[in-house]
Amino acid sequence: MPDLAPKNYYGMPAYAHDGKVICFFQESGKFKTRYCTLGFQETANLDDGQMWPTSFAVLAIGDAEHKAITELVKRAVG
Repeated sequence: MPDLAPKNYYGMPAYAHDGKVICFFQESGKFKTRYCTLGFQETANLDDGQMWPTSFAVLAIGDAEHKAITELVKRAVG
């Protein structure tokens, strides 16, 4: 995993690289939504053509989700 620093981002857990927030987690209860969200900031290197996702709904994290999140974060840090 790349060198990331844990941060508090608007009261949510986040991770930064070189001082800039790359990704954050929004808990569903805090925002009264039906799912948690894993989001990526503009600084994340996830650009893919003219359109790409910047957040993902998360219902549970099993092996497949852990692997997908790890790959996204590695790509986001670039």
